[in-house]
Amino acid sequence: MKAIQVVFDEDLLEELDSRPEVRERGRSAVLREAAAAYLKRRRESEIAEQYARAYGAESGLGADLEGWEEEGVWPDE
Repeated sequence: MKAIQVVFDEDLLEELDSRPEVRERGRSAVLREAAAAYLKRRRESEIAEQYARAYGAESGLGADLEGWEEEGVWPDE
């Protein structure tokens, strides 16, 4: 692990320090967990945006398959 310096607003730091989990586990552990959760949400959001662009209504099937959109048949279940 690498030590870093982070600047917090005093009110935010006071509120953070008042939480039982922070007192039990320590600031560093809680902030590492928060950073990991943030990065996970960002990755998921980026993946969702990529799917939306790739499979969005405006993308269609592409020039090679243009005109075939209504030709597919799904089997009856």
